[in-house]
Amino acid sequence: MSKIQSQQLRIIGGQWRSRRLRFPAVDGLRPTMDRVRETVFNWLQYDVEGARALDAFAGSGALGFEALSRGAKEVIFLEKHPNAALQLRENLEILQARNAQVWAGDALLWLQQNPEPFDLVFLDPPFGKDLLQPAIDALRLLPGALVYIEHEVRLQPLFPANWQEIKHKETKEFCFRLFEVMADPEP
Repeated sequence: MSKIQSQQLRIIGGQWRSRRLRFPAVDGLRPTMDRVRETVFNWLQYDVEGARALDAFAGSGALGFEALSRGAKEVIFLEKHPNAALQLRENLEILQARNAQVWAGDALLWLQQNPEPFDLVFLDPPFGKDLLQPAIDALRLLPGALVYIEHEVRLQPLFPANWQEIKHKETKEFCFRLFEVMADPEP
C-alpha cells in the first residue's frame, strides 16, 4: 500500500496560532497562502468570533481552521476529494474541535440542498473548473453575511446585486475579495 504524500499548513492566528496541520498533496489543492490569510483575517478581525462559517471547497481547510482558531462558533467544511476530507476530520480530531463538521461530497450539491444561513462564507474553488459561478448562484445568504472569494484574475464572475464588495486585492494570478450581503432593495 502506498502512503499518500502530505504537506503542511500553519495556522497564523488565534488559539491554535503556529500549529501545523497536514493536508494531502492532491492535484488542484492550493491552500490560501499565509500572507493572503493574514490579510483576509485582518479584514475579518471583528466578524469571525461567534460566526457560523462555511468553508466550501475546503481543500486543506486553511480558511476554516483559521476561523475556528479565531473563535468562530461553528465551521462546516465541504470537500469532495476523499483523502482531503479524511485529513480534515483527522485535523479536527487533533485540535479537539467539536464545533465543526466535514461533508465529503460535491460542494455545489450541498449548497443547492442546504440553504442554511451562514454569517461567513469562504469560496475558493479549484481554478479552471468553472465552479465559482454555480457556487455563487447557489448561495442563499441573509443580509449582513460576509463572503470571501478567491478566483483567477481572468475570471469575471457575476455577483448578486445585493452583494457589496468591501475589500479587494489582486496578484498576477488571482484576486481575493470580500463582500457583504446587503438587504434586497424594496420593490
